[in-house]
Amino acid sequence: MTETFGNLVSLLFLGFLLGIRHATEPDHVVAIATIVTRQQNLRGSAMIGAVWGFGHTLTILAVGGAIILFGVVIPPRVGLAMEFGVGIMLILLGALTLTGMAGAIREAASFVRGSSHQVHARGDYVHRHAESAGEGHGQREDSAPLAWLDAGLRSLALYQWLRPLTIGIVHGLAGSAAVALLVLTLVRDAVWAIAYLLLFGAGTIGGMMLITLGLSAPFAFTSSNLPRLNFRLRAAAGLISFAFGLFLIYEIGFADGGLFTDAPNWQPR
Repeated sequence: MTETFGNLVSLLFLGFLLGIRHATEPDHVVAIATIVTRQQNLRGSAMIGAVWGFGHTLTILAVGGAIILFGVVIPPRVGLAMEFGVGIMLILLGALTLTGMAGAIREAASFVRGSSHQVHARGDYVHRHAESAGEGHGQREDSAPLAWLDAGLRSLALYQWLRPLTIGIVHGLAGSAAVALLVLTLVRDAVWAIAYLLLFGAGTIGGMMLITLGLSAPFAFTSSNLPRLNFRLRAAAGLISFAFGLFLIYEIGFADGGLFTDAPNWQPR
């Protein structure tokens, strides 16, 4: 009895470690990188990681719990559709990030022409102005889409957390079946299996908090000290997210997954 209990505790600890590892999946890192480009402090970045992990854990518990407790079987086309949603989300995140880059392009063009401008980033838009106090700004502060959203919705206390929460939920949908099926191969007791999911979620939250801290550090530093490098980093994050989203859509929809073919092939992972 004691040996069995010890094995179960070890299994739960393994679930926690696997949760930390799960946070490092490429699509997770790419998605969260597009959000921390907005952050200028490490504490806010850690909270973004925690909220992402919370959303991820919610769907892992909901879908995984349904599979474990009620024997729910997810059809291949539905499973592929959940993973396909991650690709769409990455494309949207990349596009939203890149919309704030228009000011950086104009600034670069001005630099080539030899004009003297000061540039800096604030939130989701690029801000530039001439060194002389009399000149106006090169771009309205509310012209970028995300800046406009911030201006319209900033009165909502939880608005800034909706993006990482939603992204975490979408990622949780895509990975919940694989996690639940892994648990079923290891544990037959439903209570212990749910406990495994809880610790897996806790590990994912902790892992993502560490990842967001690491990702946000260069953005936070360059936002005030090296604005031009900050623009390049933000543009790179947006481009990578957009390109990786396109890759996932192709792989899931038409290549290995075959979501839009007559013979979908879903391998939960």
